[in-house]
Amino acid sequence: MRRSGTIAVGLAAVLLLAGCMLLPGKFTSDLALRKDGTFSFAYKGDIHLVALSKMAADERNKKDGDAAFEPSTCFEEQSGEERACTADELAAQKQTWEEDIAANKASAAEKKKSEEAMMKTMLGGIDPSDPRAAQEFADRLRRQNGWKSVIDKGDGRFEVEFAIAGRLDHDFTFPTIERFPMLTPFVTLVRRTDGTVRVEAPAFSPSASSSPMMGMAAAAADGKNGADGMPVLDGVLTLVTDGEILANNTDEGPAVKGATKTLVWKVNARTTAAPTALVRTSP
Repeated sequence: MRRSGTIAVGLAAVLLLAGCMLLPGKFTSDLALRKDGTFSFAYKGDIHLVALSKMAADERNKKDGDAAFEPSTCFEEQSGEERACTADELAAQKQTWEEDIAANKASAAEKKKSEEAMMKTMLGGIDPSDPRAAQEFADRLRRQNGWKSVIDKGDGRFEVEFAIAGRLDHDFTFPTIERFPMLTPFVTLVRRTDGTVRVEAPAFSPSASSSPMMGMAAAAADGKNGADGMPVLDGVLTLVTDGEILANNTDEGPAVKGATKTLVWKVNARTTAAPTALVRTSP
């Protein structure tokens, strides 16, 4: 029963993390919505593949966390007073310590193998433990339309440039990645039948990586509090439109210049809500 519970917790953690498999770091992003039905979108900066970032952090923690044997205090049976341990007592303590270390390592290795298998499924076949995983991920992005540049910077961080333009006669989501089943969208454009477009940027908020659910997932996966390996959010999203802005959650509201309105969201660790807006682009 304990083993089944551990697997269930691990699976829940992986599924929670899967939605936040890809997160922004430092970036600038520009979106234009026009009344003629066309749009353009660009993102330039860092993206973090969390599975690789987390593995790099785990390796650092493993190196920092190598334990050394420290003997326990010995006491007199009758008086309970502290005394020096005998050689046999020290040897017994060390043997018990070594057996515990070996058991913990075996359990950790089994858990790691199971998590990596689940992560491979969530990553569309990319094995996060494979040294070539980052290159495979970068190559997959480069094959897709819009990715102008993808540079592997190590530890799960990629410096990218994405740009696309077209007619907004369908919903749009960035990013979409071939064979990735679950992602928290950086930006979504949802076209409504009344000619309005709802703009949302769920990942441009600290809640994407530091929500209670993500905290529980990290604790379940690591046995620690916190989400080591998570990126630091720091970016700017700019929306320019000649349509009518019906709603938005910027601090300043739109800056108006002629027929053009501009909304700017500066997002970081102190951001309380993800950027949202509702824009009418056609009658």
